[in-house]
Amino acid sequence: MIERYSRAQMAHIWDLEQKFSYYLDVELAVIKAQVELGNFKSNVYDEIKKRAKFDLKRIDEIEAITRHDVIAFLECVNENVGREFSPYIHKGLTSSDVIDTAFALQIKDASKIINEDLDKLTDAVKNLAFKHKNTVCLGRSHGIGAEVITFGFKLLNLLDMLYRAKKRFNQALDDVLVGQISGPVGTYSNIEPIVEEKTCEILGLKPAQISTQVIARDRHASYIQAIALIGAVIENFSIEIRHLQRFEVAEIEEGFSNGQKGSSAMPHKKNPIASENMSGLARILRSNTIAAMENIALWHERDISHSSVERVIFPDSTILIDYMLNRFLNVVENLVIKEKNMINNANKYGGIIYSQSCLLKLLDHNMTREEAYKVVQAEALDAFHNNGDFRENMKKHLSENEINDCFNQEKYLKNIEAIFKRFE
Repeated sequence: MIERYSRAQMAHIWDLEQKFSYYLDVELAVIKAQVELGNFKSNVYDEIKKRAKFDLKRIDEIEAITRHDVIAFLECVNENVGREFSPYIHKGLTSSDVIDTAFALQIKDASKIINEDLDKLTDAVKNLAFKHKNTVCLGRSHGIGAEVITFGFKLLNLLDMLYRAKKRFNQALDDVLVGQISGPVGTYSNIEPIVEEKTCEILGLKPAQISTQVIARDRHASYIQAIALIGAVIENFSIEIRHLQRFEVAEIEEGFSNGQKGSSAMPHKKNPIASENMSGLARILRSNTIAAMENIALWHERDISHSSVERVIFPDSTILIDYMLNRFLNVVENLVIKEKNMINNANKYGGIIYSQSCLLKLLDHNMTREEAYKVVQAEALDAFHNNGDFRENMKKHLSENEINDCFNQEKYLKNIEAIFKRFE
């Protein structure tokens, strides 16, 4: 098995040096916009871009005095830009113009990775579903055998959920990819709205229709919820794997690599550890949605109570969903399908799962539904409680041809092809 995680790439987006790089991207985009609009001299952008740089150690030294990370960043950059050009940097802006617009750029880049992960997973699930389109297995309700389905059909349900999860994610992403260059309390008191429009165009963002001194956090809460929903979809099928890998079911297994061990005490153990891991991490993603919702309610036009929260939940949620999508992809690609066990489980107790067909057939024998139900239930429960044979029991009530018709799997699966055509 090959484990493929892009955690390092995703984590880089959220590290401190990269965060300040995004800040610098925003500051430079504002200057470029001002030059293009004719508000700054034509050489200002090129000169500042050439000189602008920062050093984390120096920012820390300045912040130890200023107790303000954006001011420390700006002072560090201005030390490198020099007196002639430093007055053009951050002109008419407030800190949140830089922070929130840069935040959108971080989310944009993180989301590219998540979308790539989703595409790989949906492709793998779709391929596996079509491969097992006709692999008969037991469908269950309440955890109890119900009627036959196919394993491919089971996977199509996962695929459908993943498609919706991606759609929701990108809808939320579209809402959060906005920037603001609107100054203190968002009224453009020292900068014109056209500068915001031009800056956002340069950065590949949309300008917020309105901002106070921050971009409203309902956008960000929706994004975190969309990530948590992806995690919940993964967890849903992870639980399915865990149930089907149980010793007494044994229909599928997570791949087990050479040299892998399941237990320090019991050498026979092969455990669904990756699927269990998915369930655990999905809980963290859901808990982060609560924090994101709490961030919506801010004081007046701005406070920073949301800031400390976002420094935790956004790196954590994006890194976790990236990890989960990659690890679950590995599970899907290496899933062991035990087709014989699937058939055996479907045929347990002489095929009691074909009880509905038998009930309907008895209706042709001038029985009421209630009478037919009573007969079939009695024969089915007799087979179940006594490890008997339901098919043999029903021979007391139905002919051989009728029995064969009732226990015909093809009747139950006649519309599987039509369902699969919806996903071609």
